[in-house]
Amino acid sequence: MKGTLKLEELLMLALSMYGLYEMEASGWLYLLLALGPDISMLGYLGGNKIGALCYNLFHHKGIAIILFLLGIKLDSDPLFLSGVILFGHSSLDRFFGYGLKYEKGFKYTHLGMIGKNENVES
Repeated sequence: MKGTLKLEELLMLALSMYGLYEMEASGWLYLLLALGPDISMLGYLGGNKIGALCYNLFHHKGIAIILFLLGIKLDSDPLFLSGVILFGHSSLDRFFGYGLKYEKGFKYTHLGMIGKNENVES
């Protein structure tokens, strides 16, 4: 991924962390931001199709934004925080080159193949 896109993802991660800071969130929520949505990888135990569906559900920024906005509209801290966490985690993953998954397998993403010298753009 080009440097400009990586910087953009890093800034979106920083925005999410700032959102947690402003909400005076507990420290464990920062850990949840870093690792929590990756539990969706367990979907791959059901095969590539189910794995990609589960992974993408927990790593789609559109879903994160919907949760964030619902949290504001419904005055629901859990929905708001879920949106912030999913958005920030997705940005973190994109920064490291992990994109939304295709049904062919875990290493096939919208950013290119994961692995040594296999990404479309480095």
